[in-house]
Amino acid sequence: MKKRRRNQDQMKEIVHEIAVLMKCKTANRVIRLHEVYESTTEMALILELAAGGELQHILDGGQCLGEEEARRAMKQILEGVAYLHDKNIAHLDLKPQNLLLSIEDCCDDIKLCDFGISKVLEPGITIREILGTADYVAPEVLNYEPISLSTDIWSIGVLAYVILSGFSPFGADDKQQTYLNISKCSLSFETEHFGDVSSAAIDFIKSTLVIDPRKRPTIHELLDHPWISLKMNLLPSISLKSSTQLTPKSTPISQRKSFSCITDTTKSQCKTYRTDNLNENFNNSAVRAFTVSTNSLCPQCDTTCRHVTHTPVTKSTIPIDRGILC
Repeated sequence: MKKRRRNQDQMKEIVHEIAVLMKCKTANRVIRLHEVYESTTEMALILELAAGGELQHILDGGQCLGEEEARRAMKQILEGVAYLHDKNIAHLDLKPQNLLLSIEDCCDDIKLCDFGISKVLEPGITIREILGTADYVAPEVLNYEPISLSTDIWSIGVLAYVILSGFSPFGADDKQQTYLNISKCSLSFETEHFGDVSSAAIDFIKSTLVIDPRKRPTIHELLDHPWISLKMNLLPSISLKSSTQLTPKSTPISQRKSFSCITDTTKSQCKTYRTDNLNENFNNSAVRAFTVSTNSLCPQCDTTCRHVTHTPVTKSTIPIDRGILC
């Protein structure tokens, strides 16, 4: 990972991702971090091997999973997100590209990855920020409303739709129309894509794609949903009722462009909250240690510190304090 990108320092984001990975090191559904190395221009994160690559590779070419395989895949994704939510971490970029397969061409062991834009949510703290990937972003993000754990629930619903059909539920010919479809929740279940999908699976998707985040189920309620928990038999859907506001013809995921960030807002418009500023300690050794304390300030740079290297640092292993979540 480059320390600087587009002439912007990336160290805060990189250290944040390292901290989240370390906090989740006991999670079976989160990619495991083994070691961290640093060079003059890059940080190298050594992760566990995911031989199957991204889940997106299976979906490329308009393919989709059978319902039983899709159900198993979604259950694993829910388990990974549940671990994060129990620690008040919102992933905020759930999509097939950020789901890794441990086994090639097999969805029996799925891992969550890429926590670069994740947020640690604290009671009483409001976070508003425009971020995410176009097809998977929740309405409250587009409306610049507070982000919550429920923001991930919306993305889970989009994921289930994509995995079952191979199409994006809100995809359109341009970003603006896609965002409009999301804001209005213009959702339809076309017979050619969902004719053999059970009513339980469709109910699962509908329960997550609700405009008001307060009315979405929690991650544990989704784990208890009949489609995931198998507390009821999966029956083919007899009829598919579509919304009166039909989504324009969906574009295959393989043909759609992925946006790592929807749009950039100026610093004056950003209202993000950082729970703590990282305090970076340097000494004569080649090892850099990162620690954090409440309302801490860098003694060398004061409040403007972005933690650009103050002294030359040779390639070395970095011991990371588990409490450095930003």
